[in-house]
Amino acid sequence: MSKDFVARRTAVLLSSWARWYRAGMRQRGQEGAGSAMLDGFVRAAEARDLPGVLELYRDLHPEDAPFPPEPELSALWTRIIEQPGCRLFVLERDAVLVASCSLVIVPNLTRGGRPYALMENVVTHREHRRRGFGARVVRHALAEAWEGGCYKVMLMTGSRRPEVHRFYEACGFRAGEKTGFLARPGAGGQDLVAPRP
Repeated sequence: MSKDFVARRTAVLLSSWARWYRAGMRQRGQEGAGSAMLDGFVRAAEARDLPGVLELYRDLHPEDAPFPPEPELSALWTRIIEQPGCRLFVLERDAVLVASCSLVIVPNLTRGGRPYALMENVVTHREHRRRGFGARVVRHALAEAWEGGCYKVMLMTGSRRPEVHRFYEACGFRAGEKTGFLARPGAGGQDLVAPRP
């Protein structure tokens, strides 16, 4: 059995699961709103969510540079939530955002023209960790990717903590399948780029 066959079959099964999941949402009258469970609700971020997302991001990167000032901050937020292919999911519990992640779906010519996705900024508020909220928002994002026809979702973490790696593995990610590289401005490679006229 070829790897391509297994990959195609897996994608079909995951797509079927996503359709089944959506059908269940329709039966409960929750289609298009997000995924509801016993404790909290996963949905796409909206304009009103900026303060809650900023609070989550302070937990994600406490040492980060300050957020841009207004009105630049609100304009950036609008670009993020309105950008085609860019999805930011939040888990709301008792009118408070307790977890979030971003998913970017990228059109692609390879793999039969199937898109791929990148997941970033996975965070659960420090007061709500170890209760399954982060896993729920990640799994919701993965379901959206499979429903969108993605053949893979990639994620990188800067954490070396084994429990963080176990978290992602429990959500369906596998380590060791590919090697990740990261480039930052000024870190070399400039000589490979032709200067702009």
